[in-house]
Amino acid sequence: MNKALRKAIIAGNWKMNKTRPEAKELIEALKPLVKDASCEVVACVPFTNLETVLAAAEGSNIKVGAQNCHFETSGAFTGEISADMLKEMGVEYVIIGHSERRQYFGETDETVNKRLKAALNAGLKVILCVGEMLADRENGITAELVALQTKIALKDVSAEELKNVVIAYEPVWAIGTGKTATAQQANEVCAIIRGVIESLYGKAAADGITVQYGGSMNAKNAEELVAQPDVDGGLIGGASLKAEDFSVIVKAASNG
Repeated sequence: MNKALRKAIIAGNWKMNKTRPEAKELIEALKPLVKDASCEVVACVPFTNLETVLAAAEGSNIKVGAQNCHFETSGAFTGEISADMLKEMGVEYVIIGHSERRQYFGETDETVNKRLKAALNAGLKVILCVGEMLADRENGITAELVALQTKIALKDVSAEELKNVVIAYEPVWAIGTGKTATAQQANEVCAIIRGVIESLYGKAAADGITVQYGGSMNAKNAEELVAQPDVDGGLIGGASLKAEDFSVIVKAASNG
């Protein structure tokens, strides 16, 4: 990480986990453990937990995020939630383009771009996910694929709007599998993403954007990962569901 140039962010992606009582319990356990963090701490929780977590996190340094939003402001989209609805609740962040959304729910680079712009228009901060499948890495096209995903996602996004975008590199082969990219692999792709930002927006924007790693970062490997110059924190899955484990990652990012 280079904290002199950009913000370190540790964001927990709870995925489809935790009832409301369980969510409250986790936030209450987490608050004292991360209260002195020098990095930003975010909990991205299921829609049903947002109100509970917003209330539990009030007055603390824990920011609250959602895990997706629709690209329209309202309408006949059964089961969807708009960015304006999230903003009105007090949500600050939203994850866009997570590989599970792409894999299981048919999201494309184009719809990711539409959702990202809708979120920015509503005043939300976006955690944009990009990353390759195992076959892509084995075929040597990681750099090209991640660059393409990044460019399409940011189509028609201004340099000013980019200040509210965080990019999470999540190698799909390392999500929930227990496999993790080596620290060097993670840094290499985060640096590629930063290079794409520089080509689109210039060096100052590239230096200023937070690029997280999002593939099975945990309490054991966090310190090595965040020590890399282009890894500015993490988007944490399973380890975010345990207050102690998540706090260790936050501490690693705070100390890095």
